[in-house]
Amino acid sequence: MYRTILVPLENSSSDETILAHVKALARLTGSCFVLLHVADGWAARNFDELNLAESEEIQADRRYLQQRVDELAAEGFEVDSVLEKGEPSDQIIRVAAERHVDLIAMATHGHRFLGDLIHGSTADKVRHLVSVPVLLVKGSASAS
Repeated sequence: MYRTILVPLENSSSDETILAHVKALARLTGSCFVLLHVADGWAARNFDELNLAESEEIQADRRYLQQRVDELAAEGFEVDSVLEKGEPSDQIIRVAAERHVDLIAMATHGHRFLGDLIHGSTADKVRHLVSVPVLLVKGSASAS
């Protein structure tokens, strides 16, 4: 049913929540993972336009993503990773299409109300603009 599951990670405690869900699902369906982290700080958003060197934040994101790949591979999962820069929802949508994923599994933080009204939530934009199923799991209370 699901051959490839895209899992956007934030480098927060919410990652544990979503990974626990998708690992069980992947074992049942024989799925592989594409882990995605989108660096969205100032340096990441202006990286190409200003021809910047990778910031410490981007380097730390790359190390975190590799750590997660190594952990999942050690558990027997087939896993690939992508580090992107920019607007998270746009990158999630783009990577999902490019990698032909069958499911996007994301942790959410619940409603931030004012911020969601002004900017919209990442999960909301993704679920409206992709053609594959989106699994949304509420992240842990300590995630932000």
